[in-house]
Formats: sequence, structure tokens, C-alpha cells
Amino acid sequence: MTQLPTRRGLLFGAAAVSAGAVLAGCTSNESDDEPAANDQPAADDKPGKAVTIGFAGPQADHGWLNAINDNAKSRAKKYSDVTLEITEGSNDTAAQIGQIETLINKKVDVLVVLPADGKALTQVGLQAMRAGIPVVNLDRIFNTPQAYRCWIGGDNYGMGLNAGHYIGEKLKGKSDARVIELAGLDNLELTQQRTKGFDDALKNYPNIKKVARQAAEFTVESGQAKMAQLLQAQSKFDALWNHDDDQGVGALRAIEQAGRDDFLMVGGAGALSAFQAIKKDDGVLKATVLYPPTMAASAIDLARALGQGKGVGGLAEFEIPASLTLYSAVVDKTNIDQYMSTGFK
Repeated sequence: MTQLPTRRGLLFGAAAVSAGAVLAGCTSNESDDEPAANDQPAADDKPGKAVTIGFAGPQADHGWLNAINDNAKSRAKKYSDVTLEITEGSNDTAAQIGQIETLINKKVDVLVVLPADGKALTQVGLQAMRAGIPVVNLDRIFNTPQAYRCWIGGDNYGMGLNAGHYIGEKLKGKSDARVIELAGLDNLELTQQRTKGFDDALKNYPNIKKVARQAAEFTVESGQAKMAQLLQAQSKFDALWNHDDDQGVGALRAIEQAGRDDFLMVGGAGALSAFQAIKKDDGVLKATVLYPPTMAASAIDLARALGQGKGVGGLAEFEIPASLTLYSAVVDKTNIDQYMSTGFK
């Protein structure tokens, strides 16, 4: 999960529910006698040219990654003109490169790739593009824009920023407020971006001080262990931001075991378990900041549009954009019903 560099970023103000809706009608520039702006309705998914889409992603060893695969498969099934060739996910770089090369040799019309390692898979992205197969680079970005036709992904900095502002607004009337942070893997750029966004947001609230930060590993077990350490070290604080809802399951276990309920918690990503806890509203978890796996469904929409030579419904341009950055919406009890159906297990 990696943020696109700012110079290529196009803020796409669509949260998890709306990201797919805007892209669902990837229809424009139909072959009329005179060219027209892309003014087709966004929900227009009438069958068109048959398109074979190759999909390659990492191993689904995390709830979010499993949701990525599910979103891609279910979206493809909605189109009678789309055939999805999906590989067995792998975290082994060489294996994933081999799987993508197989798709290239099969001469699929378009590729959708969520690389296990964007840097390591850049060359195979270039290989596909040079073979005339457009690539939709999903989330973890290749090293060069020459390796993809379109990038679509989440906003890690925005996650931290929105989490920080949400907490800041909740605590702005409290003097000497204290917050802590349960981060993800510290060797990942995405973790650093989420922390930077969070810290930048807190600069707007001089009454708040971040007093502790602990890195976990995006797993239930690490979330429980690291949260237990934080609770032992911090006898009093007012808010917690946890980067990932999967590790948040473990964090909530540690919080329950410690008998703590004297702070508010904000999660990250948009897991169904987090949504259910927010709706129930009988614990510390009050909100989560989205990193929507629906981006995979939107990637299928974009790939279909590329294969059919169309643009995106709702936009005037004849071509799909070079990049789409999804918005990291905050989900709390005020809007939970709107997002519940998008929660991943």
C-alpha cells in the first residue's frame, strides 16, 4: 500500500462507496460521426468489445489483500464483456514476475497489477507496456510511469492527516491532551507516510501532544502484543490512532484485557469488524479511516475502459486519467450505515 508521489497525484475525491460508482460507466467517445465530450451517464455499463483482463496480485495473507482479490473478481463478473485471468497470489517477486510474463504471453488485452514490490516489478511492467498491453498499476507503484498507463491507489499520507484531524477535533477542548500511535511496519514507506500525515495534522492542535508510538506488523498477534506494551507504559492518554484494522483486532483484545476504556480509538483501512464495533458503540473504537480495497473494482473498470478504448463516465476527457488517488474518508457512527457494505473480513 503505497502513496503515489505528489507530482503525479490526482486527488480523486471518491470514498469507498463512490469510487466504483464513478468508474462503473467507463464509457465515452463512442464512434459517432463527430467527436463529443465524455458525457455518458456514469452507470452506463452496456456490453461492448470483449476484453480479457489479466490480474496479478500478492498473496492474500491479510484481510485487506483478500478484499482486493474479492473486489476484482466480483467486479469482473458484473461485465458480460470481461474475461478475468487471475493468477495465484505470491509474495515471491520472481514468482509474480513469472505469472505476469505468462499473462503477457497469453496476449491479454490489459493487465491489472498490484505488485508485491513495486520497485522489483517495474521491469515486467515495462515489458507489458512495450508489448502493447496497457497496465493498470494498483496501489504499490512502479518506479517509473513508463511501466503503467494508469495508477490507482490509496492515500497513506491522507489517512494519517484525516485521523489526526478527527482526533484533534474531538480533543480540541481538552488542555494537555495526550495521544499515542500504533503504527504498522516501520520499514515500509506507507507507514512513514501515515505517521507524517498524523503528525502534520496534530500541529494544528497545540493542546495535543503525542507521547508514544509503537510499530506493529499489520497482524492481530503483533497488534495485541504491541498494544499491551503501550498500555503498560502509558497509564493515561486520551486517544489512540491504530494504522490498520487487522492489527486493531489484537489491539482491542489487549485493551479489553487491561480493562481500559478511558480514551478513544481511531482505526485504519475499513474492516467489517471495525465497522461493527463502531456501530455498536460500546467500546473505545469510535472511527476508522478508509484505505478502500474497492480500488481493485475500480481498477477493473479502468482496465475495461482501456481495452475498449473509452474514457471514464462523468469526465469530459476521451482518455482515462494517468492517476487516481482515492480519498481516505473517516467513518464513525454518523455515517457508518453508508459504508457498512464495503467492510472487508
